[in-house]
Amino acid sequence: MARNTAKKPHDPATVTVKGRDMRLRTIGFLVVAALAVWFIAANTGSVTIRLWIPTVTLPLWIVLTVTLLVGVLLGLFVARRRAQR
Repeated sequence: MARNTAKKPHDPATVTVKGRDMRLRTIGFLVVAALAVWFIAANTGSVTIRLWIPTVTLPLWIVLTVTLLVGVLLGLFVARRRAQR
């Protein structure tokens, strides 16, 4: 992996991987996504979750997946609102 140095000073940082330019942000996202999938797949036991009134027993991977999706949606919402300013 070689860093591209012939860029404008305000261009995003990129790395050349197999002849293609990839943003460091994209590589970081892929690494975090792979770790999240691995973590979810490794935790398959059942857990009991107490909401305000009901108590629910679910596999932990479902709870982690829902938590991940809610986090991604909230992140996209905040990023979109910030970009509109």
